[in-house]
Amino acid sequence: RYGVGVGADGKNWAGEAVIKRKVKWPRWKPTKEHLAVYPTLSKYKDEAMPGGPGNPLGARALYLFQGDQDTLYRIHGTIKPKGIGREVTSGCIRMLNVD
Repeated sequence: RYGVGVGADGKNWAGEAVIKRKVKWPRWKPTKEHLAVYPTLSKYKDEAMPGGPGNPLGARALYLFQGDQDTLYRIHGTIKPKGIGREVTSGCIRMLNVD
């Protein structure tokens, strides 16, 4: 068993998906919803934030697909472990980087 943090969008999603992509130190691009809440992230709206210790996706990301369609949901590490076990800001599924 693993502790996770899931955003409201992730709780609304249902269905089966498969992991079709695994990325070490993934790049991250904020969604429109993120930009509305955190306008300081606008510097990453055109060019994604490079992977690294300050990246919200953490050290690894697993990309979920339904058929050939990217669901835009990710299972990923987090730089904010206090969010594990709580609702977090996006639809992704967050785990501790060590997991």
